[in-house]
Amino acid sequence: MRWAAFSCLLVPVVLVVHGTSFGGATAATLGLLAVTAACRALLRQSERAGRATATAPVRTAERIPSGHRGRHSRGRSGTRRVCGGSEPALPHD
Repeated sequence: MRWAAFSCLLVPVVLVVHGTSFGGATAATLGLLAVTAACRALLRQSERAGRATATAPVRTAERIPSGHRGRHSRGRSGTRRVCGGSEPALPHD
């Protein structure tokens, strides 16, 4: 958040030095302050939600079933693996 405060002070100075009017620099500063405040509020809300879910116990219904194999795994249906049996594979020429 220190960088946000620094940029909120630096941006208007740079804008004025490069020829922007004081009104334009003020408007840019106010917009930057609004965006910074919104991001800070969202960040704090996210941190609070993360702490709340980290400390909350997991209910039985929310647990992943033991038969679940993951998103990219092959399930029981549609699995076709060809087994070569006990015969060794022939080398390719």
